[in-house]
Amino acid sequence: MTQRVNTETVVDGRYRVLNRVGTGGMADVYCAQDLQLGRKIALKILHPRFAEDAEFVERFRREASSAAGLQHQHVVAIYDRGEYDGTYYIAMEYVEGRSLKRIVQDEGPLDPPRAIDLTIQILTAVRFAHRRGIIHRDLKPHNVLVDDDGRAKVADFGIAKAGASDMTQTGSIMGTAQYLSPEQAQGMDVSAASDLYSVGVILYELLAGRVPFEGESAVAIALKHANERPVAPSAYNPAVGPALDGVVLRALEKDPALRFRDADDFIAALEAASTGTATTAVATPPPPVVPVAVAEEEPERRKRWPWALALVAVVAAIVAALLLLNNGGADQVTVPRVVGADQASAQAKLRQEGFQTDAAPKTSDRPKGEVIGQDPSGGSQADKGSTVTLTVSDGPAQVRVPPVVGVSADAAKSRLKKAGLKAQGSRQSSDSVPKGIVISASPDEGSTVDVGSTVALTVSNGPQKVSVPDVSGKTFDDASAQLQSAGLQVTRKDQESQDRPEGTVLSQSPPGGTSVDKGATVSLTVAKAPAAVSVPDVTGEDEDFAIAKLSGAGFKVKRQTQDINQADGDGVVLTQSPQSGTAKKGSTVTITVGHFTGTTTGTGTTTTPPATTTGTGTTGAAPGATGGTQTGATTP
Repeated sequence: MTQRVNTETVVDGRYRVLNRVGTGGMADVYCAQDLQLGRKIALKILHPRFAEDAEFVERFRREASSAAGLQHQHVVAIYDRGEYDGTYYIAMEYVEGRSLKRIVQDEGPLDPPRAIDLTIQILTAVRFAHRRGIIHRDLKPHNVLVDDDGRAKVADFGIAKAGASDMTQTGSIMGTAQYLSPEQAQGMDVSAASDLYSVGVILYELLAGRVPFEGESAVAIALKHANERPVAPSAYNPAVGPALDGVVLRALEKDPALRFRDADDFIAALEAASTGTATTAVATPPPPVVPVAVAEEEPERRKRWPWALALVAVVAAIVAALLLLNNGGADQVTVPRVVGADQASAQAKLRQEGFQTDAAPKTSDRPKGEVIGQDPSGGSQADKGSTVTLTVSDGPAQVRVPPVVGVSADAAKSRLKKAGLKAQGSRQSSDSVPKGIVISASPDEGSTVDVGSTVALTVSNGPQKVSVPDVSGKTFDDASAQLQSAGLQVTRKDQESQDRPEGTVLSQSPPGGTSVDKGATVSLTVAKAPAAVSVPDVTGEDEDFAIAKLSGAGFKVKRQTQDINQADGDGVVLTQSPQSGTAKKGSTVTITVGHFTGTTTGTGTTTTPPATTTGTGTTGAAPGATGGTQTGATTP
């Protein structure tokens, strides 16, 4: 059984793993492709050690089934569950965006309107689940995903967590220490009010940029949830008004009965606070210290926790009493408000009022060195000479620019977005880089920049476009030179031509005037001389036969006649030029055809017919004639 699933692995014959997107104490989460439906999903695969616990597996199966029925716009949908490689998985909706925890880490305290909007979205999801009898039990900003449109979706509804601090059972802690309710901290039953308390902690963190209670261990934090009242979030974010402070403090009441009745009541209070209407926090004294039982894997450690925590509570009470005795007469002075000032000025002002100072850096989008929080808060009373802890902006978090050169523009933007950076693109022609591929980035790859910075991408627009010159009728050398000077390549194809000089461009492809990429190839068809072929000998042949034979051999035929006085030579080829031999195919062969001009008598004597004449005259006899006279108009 493996702890990691390799990329391209197909889980349960259906889900192809693309990449791992997160890991936790109980499971790894992967982005995968649903091969049946063709969509991206989030695939949570349990660590194998949890699959060996039959009780947990049954709870996991039962609660995953109930969560699958929660179809709501602010709930991450559960699509499927199954078994793979000896462990179990859940297929759920894949949300493109960031967790609410990452948003707080990246941006620090949020503006109250934005914090209220996100919290109301979470509460609508909680309300939907509570009405169906499902309690989340582990609400925290890590389990809230916010997409690029600002829509919040709550994950892990109804999924029982396992581990030393995550088992869902009476008498043990469930959830994450910073977000658990006092009753959870004391191992009591969990109710809908417990979820509302956790939402109150989330709201507090959104407004203050920090959780209400922190400590060196989960036990120390749990004790604070059970016994300490939180400082109002306005101490860390002056933009928080009294009405919103009241809503937060009521949500964080120790007694569940003093909190909001339900999610609707909580939402109504937030909406009223957004308009400035005050909501009174119910003031109650903190409950007595109750030992906190924390579920542990080892039985021995489980047995020791109640005693250890009881001892911690006793020691804490003694220390508190001693502090009260020793400081009963200490001077109380007003702590100056220094949030928003630079660190040096803030420390000088505090020292001037008699306070010691301590500083803790924190990543923030505020300028480096600016005080973004103080404890105790400005305007509160504190002992003169006590220490005021300043939270000082360390500037935005920094990341390295990921590799983006040589990949598509879309892929580059996706990589930058995952790194917390923005992309700005421009186009540039390139003969060497394909269209749509990133040529360069500024700042360069590997540079360290602030989260949220913009990286300028230069994207190839492909080769520059040029117009093809028209070179038809030119010599090949001239045509080739003109095309190459225009940035084009040239290929040649020869073709026999009867009427164009050898070396002349007969045609081109693409034709002149066409717009093509610079560097494209133009094909030229060039005239070449016809090949030499054998000339048939047609002397003595009949005229029609001779013409047909010469034409069939690829020659043109020119005919001329020659008068003859032999009847058997009429229409017969007397001579040809050129004579038999070779000549260029398509050239002209001249034939001389006999033309009989007389008549033949029975005795073999030929009489030449006289031309038509007028008047009276005498013509001589043709050679070989017997002679005779003709008078007046005669006809042959």
